[in-house]
Amino acid sequence: MMLVVHLIARDFSRHHVFIRHQLITQKPTINLNYMKKILLLQVCCLSFAITALSQTYTDAIMMQKKEICIALMYDQGTWDEYWEGTNLITNQNIGTFTRSTYMPMIAYGITDKLNVLLSIPYVSTKSDGGQLAGVKGLQDVNVAVKYEAIKKDFGDHRVSALAVAQFGTPMTNYLSDYMPYSLGLGTQEVTGRIIGQYEYNKMFYVRATAAYVWRGQTEVERPYYYNNGSYYTTFMEVPSAMNYQAVLGAWTLKHSLRVEASYNIMNSMDGDDIRRWNMPQPTNKMEATQAGLFAQYYFTAIEPIKGLSLMASFNQVLEGRNMGKATGFGGAIAYQFKF
Repeated sequence: MMLVVHLIARDFSRHHVFIRHQLITQKPTINLNYMKKILLLQVCCLSFAITALSQTYTDAIMMQKKEICIALMYDQGTWDEYWEGTNLITNQNIGTFTRSTYMPMIAYGITDKLNVLLSIPYVSTKSDGGQLAGVKGLQDVNVAVKYEAIKKDFGDHRVSALAVAQFGTPMTNYLSDYMPYSLGLGTQEVTGRIIGQYEYNKMFYVRATAAYVWRGQTEVERPYYYNNGSYYTTFMEVPSAMNYQAVLGAWTLKHSLRVEASYNIMNSMDGDDIRRWNMPQPTNKMEATQAGLFAQYYFTAIEPIKGLSLMASFNQVLEGRNMGKATGFGGAIAYQFKF
């Protein structure tokens, strides 16, 4: 499942930084250049918070007709290095940054081939360095329709093809221009995704996905910003992105345990780099290459809880641009039943 990132108030100009006093404890002797050095980095948004639910926006699993899966996920990502453009640096004014996400999700089978999914993340952010405070709150509601176009068996071989249409929009009026502490990007997103999977002997499988994520504008609390040119407006264009994923997986323990290894790539279509001595902003070009591990155990042998499953995940950003070199851990619990 995909997660997301985005709050607070900041008015940044060439000569000063302003942050609402309710959210920051700031000593009056702090040097302005010292504050400018706090290059608050954008952490992978939406496409890169890996989750571990019974059905997700990126897998080939479908709910049967009138079947429901309810899940609760927790994911935590931390980093103490980030890419300023393509240069990997550290910043003691941030220290170690932590983003925690709590996300309920529900998937429902309208038919065996058509499912609808809904997720609402609650995000909190913090760091152990510098003077800036983290934030917490509801991020973006995401709703998706998932359609299984092809599912063909050829002896021990199975080929599947699916398509996903997804829409996300902010649930609250959080401030997006406060990276990396912001809850998310503060813009509407429309995602189109295709999924292909080959499975052998109902045991081993490989899966590939490709997605285009369209993003609109976000409103900020400053009348001017620079994005490879000067813009005198309170609206920023947030770059759209492409997302690719390759997965190698297997079923074991009589189909009770599912394990996967994944490789993910996310590339913004355009945007600018974080400039030296300046704050990052939603217009920045974000790129990331990430590897992950995932496991899900189904309690199929225990009759009273056979619809229950537990998940665990790990992911590491290997390469990036204008984002943190994050290490993530996650866990989830899901329950699947007929309606």
